[in-house]
Amino acid sequence: LIMMVTVLCFTVVGSYVSSLVPSATMGNFSVFMTFLLGIKFIVRPVMTTKEAMQGVSAKKRAVQSIICGVLIGFICGFMMMLLILTSVLGYELKTAVGTSVFIMAFTAFTGAASHFAIGGKPDWFVLLLCIAFTLLWARIAAVFANKASAKTLNRATGIVLVILGIVVFAFSLLS
Repeated sequence: LIMMVTVLCFTVVGSYVSSLVPSATMGNFSVFMTFLLGIKFIVRPVMTTKEAMQGVSAKKRAVQSIICGVLIGFICGFMMMLLILTSVLGYELKTAVGTSVFIMAFTAFTGAASHFAIGGKPDWFVLLLCIAFTLLWARIAAVFANKASAKTLNRATGIVLVILGIVVFAFSLLS
């Protein structure tokens, strides 16, 4: 809850800062971070267990949550939460994915509202397509994630992110 509040507050800050940054810079940052995150999951899988996560003191977890909530909110508003949850807070991958998706629902809404208030308008057809395909593939991914081992899930996540980074980079070169 502490992290969610700080994330939401700093999503607005990140959204504002992103409106001041050139689009090409934002795109390149996103592509680079996606690629880097994919490499991280392939090379250094997250093997933390729920028991290890729960072994951290409540005070330390609260302080980490506030600090990382500020960082995550800013990054979500600007744009990479999974890296922070697994590398800094020590979440196991399945918990980190679930937590990041849950938080992203709120941060995406807050960030979208901020961007709309600043003057950005969505392409409604593309937005509806994104919603439909997100719901479909989120369900498919959840079934896979719940059946996969931690190592397999890390590798699959890494491969998908690396491919996504390469494809987006290739498209940015073409345009």
